[in-house]
Parts: sequence; structure tokens; C-alpha cells
Amino acid sequence: MHLGKGIAKCVTLTSLNLNLYDNCIGENGAKYLGDGITKCINLTSLNLNLKTNKIGENGAKHLEEVIAKCINLIFLNLDLSVNCIGENGAKYLGEGIAKCVTLTSLNLNLRFNSIGQNGAMHLGERIAKCVTLTSLNLIFSDNSIG
Repeated sequence: MHLGKGIAKCVTLTSLNLNLYDNCIGENGAKYLGDGITKCINLTSLNLNLKTNKIGENGAKHLEEVIAKCINLIFLNLDLSVNCIGENGAKYLGEGIAKCVTLTSLNLNLRFNSIGQNGAMHLGERIAKCVTLTSLNLIFSDNSIG
């Protein structure tokens, strides 16, 4: 909660690199962090490592809202591996990414999240709407995609 509040005060940020790997921030932590990031309306580059934080499906939903509000993003690096976001979490993320109309570079690591075939399909459909992408790196290993 406090980290999110601190980030919210940095309204002139254009680039944010945040590594919270293996901290068990959970769904609420993702929400508070996201609330702070959405206040940084000038962000063009976001590097967010939340690997192994137990954010789950609802945490992914909170991140979808964050990504959708970062309308100036050009570069997005999102590592959500080992977070149990599931199929719905993947769908939520896809919705947020599709709203990033200025995105040119996307790195998305969803390894070990059980997104399944439908989650992967939805993400693919939404990423296809990002017509300004020039660089794309997707890591979906160990997700029972089939």
C-alpha cells in the first residue's frame, strides 16, 4: 500500500522499473501498486516484475485496469510468471494490452499460470489489435495450452 502511494506522488515519471519478484504481495498488493502507477500519466516505459507474488485472477484484473489507463505506453515488460492468474486473468490482461494504442514493444512472461488454451487464444486476439507493435516477446511455457 505504501509503495503504491509513494509511486502515485511521482506524477512526472516517464519510465518505471519495478522489481518485486517473490514478495507475496497478493491480490491487494497488486491493487494498491496499480492504483499508484495509474497516477503516473506520463509513463512511456513500464517494466514490472511481479514474478511469484500470488496475485491470482483478481490481481491480474487490477493490472488490466492499470495497463488500460497508461495510454502513453510505448514499452511494456510484464513478468507475471508463477502467479496463478488462470484463464480469466489472461483475458483481463489481453483487454488492457489491447487498449495500449501507442505500444511498440511488448514483453510478456506468463510462465506457470494455467492460462490454458482459451486464455492464450484471447491474449493472441487482443495483442493482434496492437497494430503499432514492432517488438513482441511472449513466454507462455508450462500453461496447459494444448
